[in-house]
Amino acid sequence: MHAWTAWPVGVRVVVRRRLPDGRFSDVLGELLATDDDGVRVRTRTGDVSVTAAEIAIGKVVPPARPRRPRPAPEA
Repeated sequence: MHAWTAWPVGVRVVVRRRLPDGRFSDVLGELLATDDDGVRVRTRTGDVSVTAAEIAIGKVVPPARPRRPRPAPEA
């Protein structure tokens, strides 16, 4: 059993994955699905699937802070 299988769907997570060239990349967003084969995360740019073989480490993180409103453009 992998640690990520205990994460509840809907929480915000960050998953560090190994890229084919040996570097790492972080996937941050809402957890959509998890099983022994990996995870699926909804990021700002879309849904990302990360296989178990790619996962180096991951954890549940606090919800994102609300974004500050943009100032109104001057007329």
